[in-house]
Amino acid sequence: MPYDPSAFPPFAVTVDLVVLTVRKDALCALVVRRGEPPYQGMWALPGGFVRDDEDLEAAAARELTEETGLHPQVPDEQSAGAHLEQLATYGAPDRDPRMRVVSVAHLVLAPDLPSPIAGGDARGARWAPTETLLGGADGAGWDGERQAPLAFDHERILRDGVERARSKIEYSSLATAFCPSEFTVGELRRVYEAVWGVVLDPRNFHRKVTGTPGFLVPTGGTTTRQGGRPAQLFRAGGATLLNPPMLRPEV
Repeated sequence: MPYDPSAFPPFAVTVDLVVLTVRKDALCALVVRRGEPPYQGMWALPGGFVRDDEDLEAAAARELTEETGLHPQVPDEQSAGAHLEQLATYGAPDRDPRMRVVSVAHLVLAPDLPSPIAGGDARGARWAPTETLLGGADGAGWDGERQAPLAFDHERILRDGVERARSKIEYSSLATAFCPSEFTVGELRRVYEAVWGVVLDPRNFHRKVTGTPGFLVPTGGTTTRQGGRPAQLFRAGGATLLNPPMLRPEV
């Protein structure tokens, strides 16, 4: 029996992006204000429809650039860039009022990213603390504007992305994706503290992250950018797993 496309209901595929960075010692996510229906005027994660001539990763990179002016890169063995990975797929029948839409969410992590520039169909773009976006704070951002609920099912997607980041830095080198190419142990510790929302003991943290061979590699340089005595600079090494894992404290 020949294949008949009209026998199946149409649906679309989108990409949504959970873009996380650390700003002002807080874990922050990128959100855009929607310029078109549905949910016009509401804040949402950046993203959009996948074109018929592009794969999912290309669509994710294009949407991020169009809506914010940011340019993530997928790290490889030759070049460093923002960490990019698929997060999860979301396909509830009623998640989009326009039609049946399946979204493939991506997680993007990078060091202190610049202020975003809204473009495409976005009316505005901003960084906001994830605690505020997820309802864990008083609901107001740094500019005093109260944070309304995110459009679509984007709060769930953001929550899943934050939890992915929190769990993976326990055992992997993912936390270094929030750092510049050269960083101190103290700067790396502040990443863990921002992502987990806790305060860590500096000596115990130093012992754990320097105890795995190849996890951190000394560069031979020092810096005083954090004040005080010169601190040793490191870069991420070839070891991708932290052994033993550094379990997040109970809060």
